[in-house]
Amino acid sequence: MKFDISVPLLGFETVRQVELEKIDDIFMKMQSTTDEYISFTLINPFVLREYDFEVPSNIQDILQADEKSNLLILNIVLIQTPIEDSIVNFIGPLVFNTDNNRAAQVILADSPKYTVAEKISDFLNK
Repeated sequence: MKFDISVPLLGFETVRQVELEKIDDIFMKMQSTTDEYISFTLINPFVLREYDFEVPSNIQDILQADEKSNLLILNIVLIQTPIEDSIVNFIGPLVFNTDNNRAAQVILADSPKYTVAEKISDFLNK
């Protein structure tokens, strides 16, 4: 499924459209449609931890999202070997509105609950 990036990805401001591809029930691949060298592995954060935040109203407006919208929340993960050592960025979630194929990154700069680099192993066996 293709998504238009409505709010630029931090550090990847030239990426305007991406394609999401399901890897399994936990992981997805996000690939730039114009640059084959820009791709990210994403993870469903809800399989690891309780994860909640408010999508800022300006981002909701840009995504044309309301309480009835189907939003998909995913986080960028840096894959390591073993997989348990992989690092998840919980402070910069990606929000995908699957109703209109718009996406944006939200930066949770003031959140004391989340950080930019947390190991998957920190959430296993909890």
